[in-house]
Amino acid sequence: MPDYDYDLFVIGAGSGGTRASRVAAAHGARVAVAEEYRVGGTCVIRGCVPKKLLVYGAHFAEDLKDARRFGWQVPDECEFSWTTLRDNVLSEVDRLNTAYTNTLESHHVEIIPQRATVSGPNEVTLADGTRKTAGKILIAVGAHPAVPTCPGHEHGITSNEAFHLDAIPKRVLIAGAGYIANEFAGIFHQFGAHVILINRTDVILRGYDESIRDRLLQVSLAKGIEFKFNAAFQGIDKSDDGCLTVKLKGHEPVTVDLVMFATGRLPNTRGLGLESAGVELDEAGAIKVDDDNQSTCPSIYAVGDVTNRVQLTPVAIREGQAFADSVFGGKPTRVDYGCIPSAVFSHPPMAGVGMTESQAKQTLGSVRVYTSDFRPMKNVLANRNERALYKMVCDGDSGRVVGLHMIGPDAPEILQAAAIAVKAGLTKDQFDQTVALHPSMAEELVLLR
Repeated sequence: MPDYDYDLFVIGAGSGGTRASRVAAAHGARVAVAEEYRVGGTCVIRGCVPKKLLVYGAHFAEDLKDARRFGWQVPDECEFSWTTLRDNVLSEVDRLNTAYTNTLESHHVEIIPQRATVSGPNEVTLADGTRKTAGKILIAVGAHPAVPTCPGHEHGITSNEAFHLDAIPKRVLIAGAGYIANEFAGIFHQFGAHVILINRTDVILRGYDESIRDRLLQVSLAKGIEFKFNAAFQGIDKSDDGCLTVKLKGHEPVTVDLVMFATGRLPNTRGLGLESAGVELDEAGAIKVDDDNQSTCPSIYAVGDVTNRVQLTPVAIREGQAFADSVFGGKPTRVDYGCIPSAVFSHPPMAGVGMTESQAKQTLGSVRVYTSDFRPMKNVLANRNERALYKMVCDGDSGRVVGLHMIGPDAPEILQAAAIAVKAGLTKDQFDQTVALHPSMAEELVLLR
């Protein structure tokens, strides 16, 4: 057997790479992980964790107004300090970075704070020129925000920079209609900015159930968020006073203080040297892998967003675990990509698992749909007209629940438990036989008609 420096060399210490490194080391492997930025990856450092903390902070804008209806003497004008929230969020990111680092070190994983590139099937080259060999190489470098190539695109920012703004702008234009765009639209709006969301098509949140995404659009419009559909960038001009004028195809120009691109994410494979080992990429630049996360080079594997399969942190973690257990733990494991729950932390949040109504009709033919369209109790007393919508999609023949979709307060928290029932293949009758937990919003799941 060749004498390698390591049994496993991981490039990228995000969610997938960290899990794979820790588990492989626990199985007895000699592991090193190279990370050029900070341990924790997109989710922890510049993604879902700090973003969710901003969502919490933004929600106080409505909570403080609602509190008056519940007897709290809240001043009409509450002062908000963006820098306080921003700095506290960044401090929490620092804490998590340290926690992830300590976890790897406690499992005796060597952390190399440098960029690493592939220089052969069993070799990597560090930024300082040092070469390291390994029996297996795992690519877990994630993805980065896509930026349009229109003139003046350099004047815009992405979600990466949103966490470091000096102040909240008064006027924000967000390009895109996916979960990042809608989440930041809610955040900026609640912090007092006028938000314009533009999209090249007339559909937001493609892939989510139509009824749920339409409800989010209705609520967002009622809140004052502006949408411009069938609008494509033609260019951005920056004036002397710092304002940005955005030229759009099919629409009048728009002048704002900040432009944010939320137009998808691209795998971080450029300049990684994968061609030196015969690793094939798809048209989007993602690493092609099989069901065992193995690339076209037998010694090189990949997990997470760099494979562009399902860009979700929990999926990357599952893939990292499956890789380590299969290759180093003697426990062949594959990730089941069916019935993955997902959420959009918009205002209000939405969540779903399984097939949408249209997907079920195309797949099953016979489908029965049950809904509950209601005003949450808290909204009633707060005199807020915002309504929640729950939707259950069932196989028309067996009654098996094949999809659950909802929008309303705490929808993601409720869906996580309900997703287990969908994954287990439970039926509508079994939901109905469960006693309701009253009074709660979640009880609507067992009272659907």
